[in-house]
Parts: sequence; C-alpha cells; structure tokens
Amino acid sequence: MIRFDVLEAENVSHACSLLAEHQAAAKLVAGGQSLLVLLRHRQIRPGYLINIKGCPDMDHIEEDGDSIRIGALATHRALETSPLIGKKLPMLTELEHQLGCVQTRNWGTVGGNLCQAIPTSDLAPVFVSLEARAVARSISGERVIPFDSFFVGYQKTALRPDEILVEIQVPRPRPHTGGIFRKESVRFGDPAIASVSVVIRLDQQAFVEHARIVLQSVSESPVRASEAEAAITGVKVTDKVLAEATALAASAACRGPYASRFYSVAYKREMVRLLTRDNIKEAIRRAQAVWC
Repeated sequence: MIRFDVLEAENVSHACSLLAEHQAAAKLVAGGQSLLVLLRHRQIRPGYLINIKGCPDMDHIEEDGDSIRIGALATHRALETSPLIGKKLPMLTELEHQLGCVQTRNWGTVGGNLCQAIPTSDLAPVFVSLEARAVARSISGERVIPFDSFFVGYQKTALRPDEILVEIQVPRPRPHTGGIFRKESVRFGDPAIASVSVVIRLDQQAFVEHARIVLQSVSESPVRASEAEAAITGVKVTDKVLAEATALAASAACRGPYASRFYSVAYKREMVRLLTRDNIKEAIRRAQAVWC
C-alpha cells in the first residue's frame, strides 16, 4: 500500500512554497488522470501530493497583445470549446476533438498533459510547431522555456524540481499562416502510432516563407524535421519538392529507443511520410484561404 499526505495549495505561490519544501518527495496533482495510473502501477511513490486544482488564475484562455495565454489548469474541453482558440488557433481545436473521450477532456488539464511528457502526447508537437513558450514559476521567480527545449526525454521536461508550469504562451499566428495536426491511430481518440504537426507561412508570391514540421510518437520526445522544413522554405512547393520533403521527414523519424515500440520502424516512417505529405498540402491550402 502506498501512503502519502495530500497538501492543498491555496494559490500558485503557496504551491511553489510547498514544492520547494518537499521537492523530490512531492508530486503535483490537478486532473490526476495520468498520475493515478503511475500510482496504481507503483511507478512513483511520493510522500506528498500537492493539489493545485483549486489554484486561482491558472485556468485562463485569453489574448494578450501578440500572444494567446493558456493557463496550465485549463482543461482540454475548455480549449476545445474556446471561441478564441477556434478563431486564432483552429488546429488546437481540431486536435482536442481527437484527444480521448469527452470525459477525459472535461477533467484532464493542458499542463498535466504536457508535464507528463509521454511520447504519444498530441499537444506536445503542436505547441512546438506553433513556437509556444512554457512559463515556469518557483519561489525564485519565473522563467520562460521555449517548447523546442521543454521536452528532454521520456517523461522528462526541462522543469526544475521546485518549478511549476503555470502558463503556455502561443504567439498569435501572422497573416498567411496555415497549420494542421494529424495522427494515425488504431481507433479514433487512441494514442498515435505516428503524428505530424505542420505550420506554414506564405509570402505574397505563395512561396513558403516559414515552416515547422514536428513529428511525434516516433521518439521519446517531439522531433523537428529540420531538413524537411529547409526543403520547402523559400520555394513554391511542387510535387518534386513535396516528395523530397516527405522523404526527409520520414528519415528523421524513429532514431531513438522508442522507435520500434509496438510498431515497426518501417511502418512508422511510412505513416510519417504520408502524414507529412498531406499536412504540407493542407497547411498551404489553409494559408492561401486566409489571404488578405
């Protein structure tokens, strides 16, 4: 039997103090869906659970200047149904439709999903492709971590033991930008066999001005397909360019120890190739559709 004490955090500052006091002996709990599984399977044995679910000012979704600010305690359902997200970041709304069931989305939090840092997370590659930033807080203050460097291994993040993820900041997409996330899974709502998130911005001549292609479920952490991004940047995407980019994306997949878990490397790479092809074409179509 696992025994632990539950500590109720009154606010973020109080949670930071409790975490600084207990550090490795404590785990944060909000939605708790992933944490309960780890406890049940004896993968973690904390002495304390710090409940942050009731902390105020961490479940917001709002626009602030050039950024969309998402509190770490915002639920998946709140993200899915937010008019602001639907208008400014529609690829996030689409993603949430595919994430588990409604009951999961009603209770699970965005911050909990990201901090679990599992290889099959749907949110992780999208926030990397959107060039989002994580805001971490401790008793020493705040620091901002680009999501490019937030995930550092299997179920490991760049957060320090005394830090709490309090907010995600997503830069408001510039004009002529299109994005899409798609995954291959056994059933709708299941974890991905492989997934790809693509964000593309076009210039006035319909050349690709900026591109982000991020792969997931093919390594321990999200993988930037940098060579594929370079192949389509600065040019108009033709069939030849698209074929080159998709081949480069496929070759970037499955280079780590997670690569062949459950499905073969060849199968995952083929899924990445097909998803990348379709997503680049759709992201370009969406970027052209918002032309002004």
